Amino acid sequence: MAETMAGTEADLARVLSRHAPLVIAVSGGVDSLTLATFAGRIAPVTVAHAVSPAVPDEATRRVRRLAAQEGWTLQVIEAGEFADPDYLRNPLNRCYFCKRNLYARIRSVTAGVIAAGTNTDDLGEYRPGLAAAGENGVVHPYVEAGMSKADLRGLAARLGLDGIASLPAQPCLASRVETGIPIRAEDLAFIDRVETLMRAAAAPGAPADLRCRLTRDGVRIETSEALSDATLARVTALCREAGRSWAGVAPYRRGSAFVARGGR
Repeated sequence: MAETMAGTEADLARVLSRHAPLVIAVSGGVDSLTLATFAGRIAPVTVAHAVSPAVPDEATRRVRRLAAQEGWTLQVIEAGEFADPDYLRNPLNRCYFCKRNLYARIRSVTAGVIAAGTNTDDLGEYRPGLAAAGENGVVHPYVEAGMSKADLRGLAARLGLDGIASLPAQPCLASRVETGIPIRAEDLAFIDRVETLMRAAAAPGAPADLRCRLTRDGVRIETSEALSDATLARVTALCREAGRSWAGVAPYRRGSAFVARGGR
């Protein structure tokens, strides 16, 4: 295993050397933070992080902390997707419009090669953002090096990014809104508030997969562990305070708000 991983890292290093000068689009999740850390320990690296109502504040704080620690050149930009009516109407391919705006904004501030944290596991999923990446010449070093999600988590651990290596999947807050329900900044702020509350209340070491979904039936909590009565009471109280319908609790299921019932 050690020899295999050493070879994988050597492959990734060779891929990165082909794409200099590199600008890494960093969201604040394990994939892009690991890529930036690995690249930055080989050569100086520029990192672009986009802020918007769809990006949790904690993700931005995580990027800033690691940038200061690792000595990256950090460019924080406005993502710009909230000025795009195609994005706001939340169609099935919403991610395409999000990434189209993101990469255009990054391109406006740099001439470097834009790299993303896409890994081989992502290629088997519906990822409309990959089309926007292709249109903007974005490269995917993990894919070129044949690295999966498990591979990059192992790399993160070897780089000493222990807290980051174990981060759960953290897609943008807009992914919690059922397809076809318009994206609104106040809805995303509510989602972030509820999920922050639930994470804080979770038992140490408990499974971290949880989502606050906005559906046509109301707010639905999805979690891979049982909510305590106290946490459930606090969540339902937040819903009442915000004037939102309560749709109950269900087991966590990845992407369950992505497609609305009855079509797009």
